[in-house]
Amino acid sequence: MQTEYAFFPGCVLTQAAKESKMALEAVAPVLGITLKEIPGWSCCGASQAQDVDHVATLVANARNLALAEQMGLPILTSCSTCLLMLRRAKAELDGGQKDRINTFLAKGNMAYKGTSDVTSLLWVLAQNADVLKSKVVKPLTGLKVAAFYGCHSLRPESALGFESSVNPSSFETIVSAVGAQTAPFAKRLDCCGFHAVYPAEKSVMHMTSEIVNDAAAGGANCIVTPCPLCQMQLDIYQDNAQEISKSKARVPVLHLSQFVGLALGIPGKQLGLDYNVIDATKLG
Repeated sequence: MQTEYAFFPGCVLTQAAKESKMALEAVAPVLGITLKEIPGWSCCGASQAQDVDHVATLVANARNLALAEQMGLPILTSCSTCLLMLRRAKAELDGGQKDRINTFLAKGNMAYKGTSDVTSLLWVLAQNADVLKSKVVKPLTGLKVAAFYGCHSLRPESALGFESSVNPSSFETIVSAVGAQTAPFAKRLDCCGFHAVYPAEKSVMHMTSEIVNDAAAGGANCIVTPCPLCQMQLDIYQDNAQEISKSKARVPVLHLSQFVGLALGIPGKQLGLDYNVIDATKLG
């Protein structure tokens, strides 16, 4: 088991979803994982820079990758969108763009070599489910979980490549390892709509409501997701979405790190459960 990573938090974990970072930093040492935040990391550019200047975005992520290479460590991120952006950049660089992009990095006395892999919290936990299970001190017996993957944990499969995008099992492996039960959840592979919430708010609120209602119909005590953007969409916007659709269903939405932290016996306050919008404190 890899025990040391160059940690790429991404913008969201440092601000809007800081509870995800709190929980991850509480969980990692219990699992024997050391996270070393990449010094000087920059935004991955998802949804903003990538639509304006592809080359600039590629240079920015080549720099992020090069910073991790200087640390001699693989990158771990718990943001699925950052995961996709970094892996896409690495694939493009390794596929023939390295020399061109290194001409830009050279101005900062840097170079991308291609020596650091990029992984996610979801993948690391699934690959080391036996280690996770051995560290559980508070089995989540009786807790029914709606496991929501989110798009960028799975798609596009060609860029992510960890498992099938239509029949994944990593999340269910983790749920089982901590003693919880997966609830029937037809929407588990759906898009939450986060990246379209401004141009298509009405449609996205409908999507959010359908996901929450499906989780509730399956008897889930909570929705858990590895993506902080999915968590924000389903948690922060849940009340609005349910009011629009006239649904009374309300389901707490946890970050994967918070969920795992509960099974490791970490207090809810330390996991940032009080930051969640839909009350999740009763779970801890």
